[in-house]
Amino acid sequence: ALTGMCCIVGGEDGGQSSSCVFVVRRDQDIYIQTLRKLFNESHGIFVGLQRSEEELVGKSRRAQLVQVSKNYRSVIRACMEDMHQAASKFVPSLTATKGNAVSILSAMELIWNLCEILFVEAAAAGPLLLRLLDWVRLHVCDVDNMVREVLSSENPSKHELFWNAVDIFVLQGRMDEARHLLSKEASANPASVNMYRILDDLMKKMPVPSLGNTQTLTEMELKWQHWHEECQRYLQDGTFASNSHMESICKILLGDEDAILEKKELMTTWYHFLVTRLLYSRPTVKPMELRFYAQAGSRISFIFLTSSMDLFLGGENSPEPLDTILMAAFEFEIHQVIKECSIALSNWWFVAHLTDLLDHCKLLQSHNLYFGSNMREFLLLEYASGLFSHHSLWQLGVDYFDHCPEYGRVYLELHIERIPLNTEQKALKVLRICEQRQMHEQVRSICKIMAMKALRNNRLGSALSWSIRAKDAAFATLISDRFLKDYCERGCFSDLDLIDNLGPSMLLSDRLTFLGKYREFHRLYGEKRFSEAARLLLMLMTAHIAPCSFWMTLLTDALPLLEQKEVIFSAEQTYELMRCLEDLTAQKSDKQKLQGDDVETMKVEMLRIALARNLARVIVKEGTLEGS
Repeated sequence: ALTGMCCIVGGEDGGQSSSCVFVVRRDQDIYIQTLRKLFNESHGIFVGLQRSEEELVGKSRRAQLVQVSKNYRSVIRACMEDMHQAASKFVPSLTATKGNAVSILSAMELIWNLCEILFVEAAAAGPLLLRLLDWVRLHVCDVDNMVREVLSSENPSKHELFWNAVDIFVLQGRMDEARHLLSKEASANPASVNMYRILDDLMKKMPVPSLGNTQTLTEMELKWQHWHEECQRYLQDGTFASNSHMESICKILLGDEDAILEKKELMTTWYHFLVTRLLYSRPTVKPMELRFYAQAGSRISFIFLTSSMDLFLGGENSPEPLDTILMAAFEFEIHQVIKECSIALSNWWFVAHLTDLLDHCKLLQSHNLYFGSNMREFLLLEYASGLFSHHSLWQLGVDYFDHCPEYGRVYLELHIERIPLNTEQKALKVLRICEQRQMHEQVRSICKIMAMKALRNNRLGSALSWSIRAKDAAFATLISDRFLKDYCERGCFSDLDLIDNLGPSMLLSDRLTFLGKYREFHRLYGEKRFSEAARLLLMLMTAHIAPCSFWMTLLTDALPLLEQKEVIFSAEQTYELMRCLEDLTAQKSDKQKLQGDDVETMKVEMLRIALARNLARVIVKEGTLEGS
């Protein structure tokens, strides 16, 4: 993906000045070495998805798409790890670039994971909350290092971070870990044993949806309501009044908004705050309810989405682009998610692959663009166009164009023609791609370009090979003339292997046919197959496919055959050679004759003498044969 902008600086009078400042920014993503894995491995996932069994329906198809989504995310995370390792080496010139790339990759994985939960997997009520909790645990804050530090101390319950670690576990719904830490407090402080047991029991009995649980949502809600009332009763009785930490935890279990907000620093993000509130106030939230809460102007909407961000940010900071994207996802505004990602991330890879996946989930059917192509195809075309600006990644872009049914071929044809053909190996790669797709015009264009390059470098064999592949008769004729010219100057052919194996290709043009047959004449002569060589030479003369400038050479080639001890040419063949010689001399004007060189005149005289002598020998031989 390439982005750029141009700024023209105007003069003081408002008119355009002659001074222009051009700022062109090339998207550096495709030039970061560690991101090559992202492009290469995601390409394989993309192609596999396009070729997957469309017959799979229902749960099988859904499971397949979820696995594809996870594969994409695993590639993103692998690239992030590579980036971290590269950053640890601390190359000053690359640290800033890689740090920015890591931030973008982290945001991409965060958004993709949420879209996977809400759109691809479309988790139902119950499992939805579990998926959101996993999402928060994976992306928001790392409590494990804090816990290790606390537990490694001599007295964990007295460590300054002890209650922070407990609170984070509670806020993330990790009750077993929280209970384990609280047991340290009970062991160190016997006075709090009774409170600990009650709180531990509440945390243990907290109804939480599970993937393998067969209970209905109604049963789950009833259990949760009874548990919630029990927590409320203990809080109102002042059971935890003597321990502010435990009392705060009990309030969190009740979903108390103020109590949760007090832990704002531990959550770090508003969407962690949102998921925590859902966990302790609406654990059976349904996907469509999220959408309803976001769109309806009710108090529920205020509590669950918009207010989560507003309360957490406190009205002091405006939402970041990432916040806007996540909010759109929670509102099930898929089109808005893609739009905001395109603007905020400036990364065609992300929006192209995510949109393609969502399209396979049948979620983008109504989002067609005004010029005919749908959103999926538009984004894939933009991404693939960016790949074509790279010296090697362009090969990946071909498959993306292939899977854009409306405009993909047109884009591919345009971009293929712009690939610099620096080497024959690269040209052959491009040519193979074009031939596989029956792109005949591009095949001819590539072959002509390579043939011209080879000709300029005086590599006649390569030039002829390319012109034959291009099926360009005119260019093949031109190169054949160069071969013949070189022969006249040097007395031998170059690239004999190519000329000897022209096969049916020599029929591309008369001149190429002549070149191939003339080379065959030399081969026959070299093998002392004089009769066959003589017939072929005469055929080349009488068929009029030889250039006029080459007639004298052909007649001169006949001299050794005319001088052989054994008679090679028959009387009829000799007469044909005489006629050819006379035609050649007749084509020259009197002026040309006067200005002709002595060598040419000598050749003509030698030929006439040789032909006359051969004719006499033939007549004697044929007369003798008739007499006998």
